[in-house]
Amino acid sequence: MADFSIGVDIGGTNTKFGIVNKDGQIVKQDRLLTNKHEAAQDFIDELHSKLMPMINEAGGLDKFTGIGAGAPNGNYYTGNIEYAANLKWRGIIPFAKMVSEKFGLKVKLTNDANAAAMGEMMYGCAKGMKHFIVITLGTGVGSGIVIDGKIVLGHDGFAGELGHTIIRPGGRLHKGTGIRGVLESYASATGVRETAIELLTENPRIESLLRDYSINDLITSQTVYECATKGDKIANDVFEFTGQILGEALANFVMFSSPEAIILFGGLTNAGDLIMHPTRQAMEANLVQVFRNKVKLLFSDLKEADAAILGASALILDPAK
Repeated sequence: MADFSIGVDIGGTNTKFGIVNKDGQIVKQDRLLTNKHEAAQDFIDELHSKLMPMINEAGGLDKFTGIGAGAPNGNYYTGNIEYAANLKWRGIIPFAKMVSEKFGLKVKLTNDANAAAMGEMMYGCAKGMKHFIVITLGTGVGSGIVIDGKIVLGHDGFAGELGHTIIRPGGRLHKGTGIRGVLESYASATGVRETAIELLTENPRIESLLRDYSINDLITSQTVYECATKGDKIANDVFEFTGQILGEALANFVMFSSPEAIILFGGLTNAGDLIMHPTRQAMEANLVQVFRNKVKLLFSDLKEADAAILGASALILDPAK
């Protein structure tokens, strides 16, 4: 067996990648900007230029089993990225084939949130669980659903797109899909920014630290978090609103699959109790009695990006996958 595998986590904004040893340890990792490349081939070329020195340092390609990748709308069955709303690469991209041809290694692809779920199951707080859901809260909202110890893929490889379920019918427009009111439009980093701008516009007489920032480019989910920690009312209202919507959605997901736990993962979880408290409250308030106080709501205890890198690398290591 080869000594190493490679895990690649492709997000809407950043791509993180790392070399993983047989013990499940990330021995070296780096990142690049996903959205700087209009064409997938240009992205793959940069990934190659960054990874090859790391591969050579580890002993060369012969030391590697292959590359596992998680990406928005990544299809495990076909190896394609298909119509990803949060990427600039439109249409169907034969991603696994393109990467394999570039590196000369075997490549397997799955949905990015499925990769995070696999990482949590093998190395994180879902270790030993057979029924759980991972929700990734980043540029978008992804999800990986595990039932009976297996990731749910569906007949075509696209099961579990919980971020695109409609939680506010007729609500906010999702620019990537043209659908209104989906969870991703509210509970992502992008959604937090949109909510902040809406509340600032709708409440012109309420003072806010957020008014010191340019709406066009300086208001971000991080900006909102920083202002919320300083007691800013509008910033805190943003997280209350976001948590309310996320919690309502999670209640639906609980009643669908009755998981032991829901694990929140991704940049938005850095807000801590600002997002956790209203989310937990709304989830429990919208559950029927038989499900109440049964489902653990947890933050991932893996380092940021580690779950997705480890999970993606496990695609290539595990012969059953």
